[in-house]
Amino acid sequence: MSVKLKRIYEDVNENDGVRVLVDRLWPRGVSKEKASLDEWFKEIGPSTELRQWFNHEDDKFSAFTKKYRKELQSGEQKAAYDRLKEIQKNNDTVTLLFSAKNETHNQAVVLKDMLEGN
Repeated sequence: MSVKLKRIYEDVNENDGVRVLVDRLWPRGVSKEKASLDEWFKEIGPSTELRQWFNHEDDKFSAFTKKYRKELQSGEQKAAYDRLKEIQKNNDTVTLLFSAKNETHNQAVVLKDMLEGN
């Protein structure tokens, strides 16, 4: 089972497997058809407060990761994460889609790390 990361603005690829958008907000300028999603787990995204605090600042990523992992332990975020784990378990490839410009410090990176058991 493979978990991939990809910006939603990149072209769809036949090797993407199950395509899951993990942003709370719909990405600007992307039509639902172009996105070619299998799932949109908007509930899995970081809370508005956490997202605004983090603001994709590299020096805050470690603290963001800890806070976000804590958020994923309860409520609708946990339910969405549990559904994502089921999708991963039942498919060869899952591609986590995100809209952030920062490809190394975002919630999809945290989710991939967690799905891979880290």
